[in-house]
Amino acid sequence: MSRLPFEVLLALRYLRPKRTFVSIITLISIIGVMLGVAVLIIVISVMSGFDRQLRDKILGFSAHLRVSGDAPIADYASIMKVISSNQHVKGVAPYVMGRVMVSAQSSEGTERVDIPVVRGVDPRAEEKVSVLLSKIIEGTNDVRGNGVLIGREFARKMRVIVGDRLSIYSIRDFKRLNEILKKSRGKEGFEEGLLPTEYEIRGIFDVGYYDFNESFVVCSLANAQDLYFDDSDFVHGLMVMLFDPSQARQVRDELRALLGPGLELTTWEEENSGILDALVVEKNVMFYLLFFIMIVAAFGITSALITFVVQKTREIGILKALGASSRQIMWIFLSQSLLVGVLGVAAGFGLGMLAISYRNEFLFFMRRVTGFELFPAKIYQFTELPALVDSSDIAIICGGSLLICLLAGLFPAWNAGRLRPVEALRHE
Repeated sequence: MSRLPFEVLLALRYLRPKRTFVSIITLISIIGVMLGVAVLIIVISVMSGFDRQLRDKILGFSAHLRVSGDAPIADYASIMKVISSNQHVKGVAPYVMGRVMVSAQSSEGTERVDIPVVRGVDPRAEEKVSVLLSKIIEGTNDVRGNGVLIGREFARKMRVIVGDRLSIYSIRDFKRLNEILKKSRGKEGFEEGLLPTEYEIRGIFDVGYYDFNESFVVCSLANAQDLYFDDSDFVHGLMVMLFDPSQARQVRDELRALLGPGLELTTWEEENSGILDALVVEKNVMFYLLFFIMIVAAFGITSALITFVVQKTREIGILKALGASSRQIMWIFLSQSLLVGVLGVAAGFGLGMLAISYRNEFLFFMRRVTGFELFPAKIYQFTELPALVDSSDIAIICGGSLLICLLAGLFPAWNAGRLRPVEALRHE
């Protein structure tokens, strides 16, 4: 004798695959639940992967904390000592950063012009606050003399390679040019001009984030100071790296009390709040919208159980006549909906994990077949589709789906439980 309750035994018997219309409906119900769970797992995992990879890329190139002021900072060495004294601080590095105009002769002989952001770094300190100098894919990370590093996308756009030269004009150069033009007014034969600073491309980096690869030119701190300041002892700010990025707000408050009101401290979350908040909102909206797929699958379960109740009316009457209670009759059909839910959720979990494992292979296959890039790096900033399987998200998806499946069978089960034996047999 089986130790299973007779309600579960009957539910399993009704769900046995047979060449009948009811079995097809049951199969469709399971497939509906499976697809709903799989789609939810795939989408939420990809959104979580976007969020994690975006944070990793941002933190690999940007600081956990940024210290700046209304004016350039002069005595930054003493400020670095104060910041380094905090136990949560891993490293501090000065920087000079701003827009410049860059021109270069491409390999075809045509001149190309762009307006990237130049970032002046101290190589010894930069290694403690970013992964930039370790992400060189061509050449070296040597920025001594008039050497610069450029991103992979910037090199592709300007059509330059390691060893080519760039002409860089800074804001200060344009101010000087404006003064020269003012002096030349009304003077014949005045031919004084402004020559750009020439730099050699020493290396090409790839930090894994399209915007950084496409928009930044890196040079030494001294060269960047020459581009922006007459006095080379100024910097635009300090980049602070922490042992734990999640403590950025706490460390900001601690340093703010030590540094005083003259300096502004900004966390990495505040600097990138727009895109990070947008990802969180998109993930939540997608989660709620896609759960409607499960509601549609629940209607399939409901219709299947209604069909079962109609076809098994005589059996229900006999069971009640033999002494089965209304609760036991309800559990027969609730067990069916639960079994459909368990099978569908299990299959959906397997399908979702399989799709996540081979997501990039599928994208590459579709690109080869259709010639259409489903995941363009220029838009999404990543070369591959990221994914992160979060156990809490999986638990919510699977648990919520099972609950919806159980609720879907509540009305048909209640309707079956309230049938009277005489009415059920008379109906037959």
